[in-house]
Amino acid sequence: MKKSALFILVIFLFFSIMNAQLKAVKYNDGDQVLNGLSIKAAKKSSQNPGILLLPAWLGIDNASKEIAENLSKLGYTVFIADIYGEGNYPTNTSEAGKQAGYYKKNYEAYQKRIQLALDQLIKSGANADNIVAIGYCFGGTGVLEAGRGHLNVKGVVSFHGGLGKDAARPSETITTKVLACHGADDPFVSKEEIAAFQQEMRDTKADWQMIYYANSVHSFTNPEAGNDNSKGAAYNAVAAKRSFEHLKLFLNEVLKK
Repeated sequence: MKKSALFILVIFLFFSIMNAQLKAVKYNDGDQVLNGLSIKAAKKSSQNPGILLLPAWLGIDNASKEIAENLSKLGYTVFIADIYGEGNYPTNTSEAGKQAGYYKKNYEAYQKRIQLALDQLIKSGANADNIVAIGYCFGGTGVLEAGRGHLNVKGVVSFHGGLGKDAARPSETITTKVLACHGADDPFVSKEEIAAFQQEMRDTKADWQMIYYANSVHSFTNPEAGNDNSKGAAYNAVAAKRSFEHLKLFLNEVLKK
């Protein structure tokens, strides 16, 4: 290879890498400032597939950033949503529980914040009709709300998320594809909640899948969750790897690239 051609290739790779970095994005819900993160696909595609990522209840964390970077390398533009907003970020699990609890109860407010993040993903370059929403724990609950709220996403993937909704809420047809990745030993999601979710999926005529991972509890995808299953939340490397492979299969089926 000639030196000039090699130089051009190096410059091209350099800027490709530079463009595939997480970038802070400020946006708003009325007067509330929100702070999301955006990352471009490392390789361009005419279909511009996008992924909206909803983080766990402590907000944007290292785990969600790493997942976004890995998905970018696979050719997806990713936006990590900020649900709580500036001045409302929890500093411990007690505060996180209160914040997450508010949005679980006030699901329409949750759906609105998800839609605002979806708008930012589209502004980042994703095709508005070629998007999947994925979420972890509290975010896993959120992507199911995206499906229930008929947001324009091709599919939703919930990782160790809360699956339930208020029984008084009517179940409407869910047109987006649904994948629930669940720890088989998760103590925070009851058998009754699982049964209600599965019945909801049947009643709404959803195209859905639910995959259980052995020896896994809550937060099994998060390396910072420790490895003590007795605490109810712990990392499981095998389950994390398997669930990411299941995510890739789902994306390949649902999105155009």
